[in-house]
Amino acid sequence: MTIHQAYQKLLAQLFNVYDTREATNIADLVIENITGQRKIDRIMYKDLPVNEQQQQSLQMAAEQLLQHRPIQYVLNEAWFANMKFYVNEHVLIPRPETEELVDWVISDIKEDLSGKNEKCSILDIGTGSGCIPIAIKKQLPDHLVSAIDISDEALDVAKINAADQQVQVTFNQSNFLNKNDWEHLALFDVITSNPPYIKNSEADLMAPNVLKFEPHIALFVPDEDALVFYNAIAAFAVDHLNPDGNIYVEINEALGNEVVDLFKEYGFENATIRKDLQGKNRMIK
Repeated sequence: MTIHQAYQKLLAQLFNVYDTREATNIADLVIENITGQRKIDRIMYKDLPVNEQQQQSLQMAAEQLLQHRPIQYVLNEAWFANMKFYVNEHVLIPRPETEELVDWVISDIKEDLSGKNEKCSILDIGTGSGCIPIAIKKQLPDHLVSAIDISDEALDVAKINAADQQVQVTFNQSNFLNKNDWEHLALFDVITSNPPYIKNSEADLMAPNVLKFEPHIALFVPDEDALVFYNAIAAFAVDHLNPDGNIYVEINEALGNEVVDLFKEYGFENATIRKDLQGKNRMIK
């Protein structure tokens, strides 16, 4: 089988589930990942052979994709901040809006410390794949970056990614909703988090590839306590955020004002919402 034939076969299968544009993009990614041939190579050299093992891998990938398994989990990779991250079903797939949060953090730190020979201490809460602290550390290598997560499996993924990107991030297992776990955490200049914020009642609105495969512990919160993680972050910050420090969190677009009000109740009067590139209320400083 040639690479062109393999591509056409995969594409025909994907059309059963995905629209033309998405099927084409996914097929390009799968072919490149499994054969090592880029799109331009495949177009220029249509008769390149695809061996038996590669054909089997392509078929296995197609079968998973037809079950709505996200392409990132099929290939065990996702791109974030121009870096390739290892991902599996123990961690959320990094999203573009989280990149915007990271850009905000990095820009502010660079501005605040411009011309100063100071090191900033940063904590990411509920780190998952480690995409937030690793991206920050990559851009700000001289600063001290730590991250926590309740899941040992997620921390294993984060440690792989930190090693792959050759950055030093301190990872620790911690149940952040248990205040006793705060005792081993120090003071920080910056706190970041993309915590669970989707109400359980909103699950029916989720795409099947998200609902069936991404970790619910990192997605959902009870309807009756939807701000549970922001409440914990604010309470933690009262004693663990240095004077003039900043908190950056991603939010449910429908709960922005409520999160701002919550932070103000804890004394963070300058809490402000920022929209993402889609015009949705998505993050708060």
